[in-house]
Amino acid sequence: MAIQSPSMAAADMQPAPFLAADVGGTHARIGLVSPTGKRTEPVALLRYATYECAQFASLGEILRLFLADHALAPVCCGSIACAGYPEGEQVINSNLPWPVSIPELRAALGVRELALINDFQAMACATEFLGADDTTLIAGPAAVASGPVLVMGPGTGLGAAVRIPTESGRSIILSTEAGQAAFAPSTPRELAVLDRLLRKDAHVPVEQLVSGPGLHTIYRTLGLIEGSPAPLESPARVTDAAIAGTDALARDALDTFCGLLGSVVGDLILLYGAQGGVFMAGGILPQMRDFLQHSSFHARLLSKGPMRSVLAQVPVRLIEHGNLGVIGAASWFLQHRSGVLSVKDRM
Repeated sequence: MAIQSPSMAAADMQPAPFLAADVGGTHARIGLVSPTGKRTEPVALLRYATYECAQFASLGEILRLFLADHALAPVCCGSIACAGYPEGEQVINSNLPWPVSIPELRAALGVRELALINDFQAMACATEFLGADDTTLIAGPAAVASGPVLVMGPGTGLGAAVRIPTESGRSIILSTEAGQAAFAPSTPRELAVLDRLLRKDAHVPVEQLVSGPGLHTIYRTLGLIEGSPAPLESPARVTDAAIAGTDALARDALDTFCGLLGSVVGDLILLYGAQGGVFMAGGILPQMRDFLQHSSFHARLLSKGPMRSVLAQVPVRLIEHGNLGVIGAASWFLQHRSGVLSVKDRM
């Protein structure tokens, strides 16, 4: 029987790196992470890469490529934070370019354990580890508030989750499908937009307008209503033209979008009692940050009748998306499994 030296035995007990992924409708952000044992920074990001989902035939293809390029040793477990509604080990989502099945991914990757959570559930988990310099105050007081925290944002769809602090120090994360709630217009222009959309679909969800594709839908629909040409072909071009002031229709569309976003944020604060603040994420918000701050966003957030004074006390902050979803997926995995695998466990 071989006898290990103390240093070899200690090495065997080192936490093994594992896979963490944040998968949205447009991008898949993949990381190789390792537990640190620190409360304020539970994982270290060892390797990281971003992939365009539409360029690949499946999520399995992306994950296999990442592991081939970045894994330092065989990986036996991981966590997938995916846009949509996790139903068992499948995902319900019309914004993804391919179906996601955890059993198929486990078999394709040869891993022992693969967890599935909602992408904004992961984002909410990660907000516990944000520093003051990681966010930009958009509206409300700068002071740190207490209570449930809303984490939401428009991307390919509209995601939202709520982080509820507890006395134990371990938060409860409530995943939601707020983006699928019915769109509720508040202005004549929004009513006209809804009227147009209802001619095609009986249900118009919030994310059909408050999302990246939703901004482009607003732009095209306003063009139809006003009889104006709408030549811009993407949400990014609409945003750029609105900010540059080169297209009046684009500016109207972006202002309508910001107002709708504010109204939705106000509704969600009231629905979930999110007095602890709001973190807004999503790939499209950083490029419109200055426009957002000077738009009707905050006025619409506050426009909730007698609850105006309550909503005025809620800080709203913008966070860069970056690798936060990967950190959140990894942190959730560490909190919700029985133990951390050691290097020896992989052999």
